[in-house]
Amino acid sequence: MATRVEIGSPAPQTIASIHADQERGSRKRPVKERVVLSWSGGKDSAMAAYQLLASRKYEITELLTTVTEEFDRISMHGVRRELLEQQAEYLGIPLRIMMNPKDCTNEIYEARMRGTLGYFKAQGITKMAFGDLFLQDVKQYRDERLAQAGMTGLYPLWMRDTDELVRTFIGLGFKAILACVDTEAIDASFAGREIDHALLADLPASADPCGEYGEYHSFVYAGPIFKQAIARKAGESIRRTPRFNYCDIVRATTASR
Repeated sequence: MATRVEIGSPAPQTIASIHADQERGSRKRPVKERVVLSWSGGKDSAMAAYQLLASRKYEITELLTTVTEEFDRISMHGVRRELLEQQAEYLGIPLRIMMNPKDCTNEIYEARMRGTLGYFKAQGITKMAFGDLFLQDVKQYRDERLAQAGMTGLYPLWMRDTDELVRTFIGLGFKAILACVDTEAIDASFAGREIDHALLADLPASADPCGEYGEYHSFVYAGPIFKQAIARKAGESIRRTPRFNYCDIVRATTASR
């Protein structure tokens, strides 16, 4: 298995306020439970991280992301690895990458995931968090694989109203770009657009506001849990398959305001 480790409601909390206890070493505080967060780089991962950190009950020890070997990009989302690594750096959380081949079979994926989960369990970590919202079959699949490794799942966003959730995401000051869209669900032109109220108004009524059925995937470049915004810009549109349209998000010299 190829892995790489990179060290990287109320008013919105800043990264400083969320981690304030870490800077007060002399003050006694409850021990936080160590968890790993499944990190896609998108909106739901960011909201899951926000909820975990804001609860002050959990320490996110590592982010786990799958990257496609041939493209060197986040699987499904198509985001460049250098941008993923910058997310981890600005979050201040170590990143563990699980490499998978293009057209990865379930057998290969599950074998590599077993090895990864085994590593976490050996470190004394027994919980893995996900940004899943309501798809029961996905949750069941995760829970079954985790149970085989002696671990359990944690779902801080489970059954949240998706319209409320994405509007909370916007209201908290998170910023994200649509990195990939399923053209069978929404128009190809949505790729590269910012997640904002205008986008929500333009989505067809048949689409879930959070894209939970795979209508879109996103890349988060700023928000209250990040030390600073990631300098980025929407690049060219790439139709890798007849169904999926990608926006090639690239690094920029300075972050736009």
